[in-house]
Amino acid sequence: MFKSLQLSKTDAGFSAAIVDTDESQLPAGDVLVRVDYSTLNYKDGLAITNTAPVVRNWPMVAGIDGAGTVLESIHAAWKTGDKFVHNGWGLGETRWGLMSERARLQGDWLVKLPPAFTTRQAMAIGTAGYTAMLCVLALEQHGLTPASAAGAEVLVTGATGGVGSVAVALLSKLGYTVVAATGKASEESYLKQLGATRVMDRAELSAPGKPLQKERWAAVVDAVGSHTLANACAQTRYGGVVAACGLAQGADFPATVMPFILRSVTLAGIDSVMAPLAKRQLAWERLAADLDPEKLESMIEEVPLARAVEKAADLMAGKVRGRVVVKI
Repeated sequence: MFKSLQLSKTDAGFSAAIVDTDESQLPAGDVLVRVDYSTLNYKDGLAITNTAPVVRNWPMVAGIDGAGTVLESIHAAWKTGDKFVHNGWGLGETRWGLMSERARLQGDWLVKLPPAFTTRQAMAIGTAGYTAMLCVLALEQHGLTPASAAGAEVLVTGATGGVGSVAVALLSKLGYTVVAATGKASEESYLKQLGATRVMDRAELSAPGKPLQKERWAAVVDAVGSHTLANACAQTRYGGVVAACGLAQGADFPATVMPFILRSVTLAGIDSVMAPLAKRQLAWERLAADLDPEKLESMIEEVPLARAVEKAADLMAGKVRGRVVVKI
């Protein structure tokens, strides 16, 4: 028997609670793992608070992310004692997740824990940080370099969130001039500590704007969507690239084609859930090389599994900055 955070929906209503779980209840898989740490991502917050229809099967164990140790394996690439990282693949949505002391997974979904990271650090990164790295890789693949961005700034929206915090830290270390957009003016010192050169009020981007605006950004990492993404595209300079990975403001995109056909702006969509293994491995290799451990530590709030439901509510209420690590 072991503990897991289980979400249930019945005629009596919705519940999220820590329950005793038997190993025989775990889904099929070729790797059995012990989970050391999980983390709270936005999608976890939606599921645990029942704010949006994230969960497809009931009951569900929450947690799209986890890091720990392999206990048993019949998968050729994994053996007992190996350290792993897991991100996405529908866990916490269609298949039992990793806010649980034990989990049974598919070996093809797992990434070897980079030697540079502990399991705690890996979950401080989590899907949010791994997504931020995917965004940086997309910007680079579309031609962004510190030299090409000379004289222009790189914008990060939703900057105090998980994706935004890691994106600011990564881009600043890589040599870019980073502007962090946030609605939390009190967090200016936090964002500058991560590497932001300047902090701007998200209100400058969150209202409807003109189809084409003054060219401001060499590139953008956007975790917000809606009018913020539309304005970011309208303000990106000729040949620039915008990586879109979130919808904190909304899933709509009230824009025109003008930035794309008159300024040759590229809008790159970023998916972390079903990304192929090779792309995941590259992202984690780059995180190990390009993410400052001290900056990562400054983002972390650690809570025990027993407080995950409480912190999920705080996350959805906008009371969380950086990364929440859940000690299992």
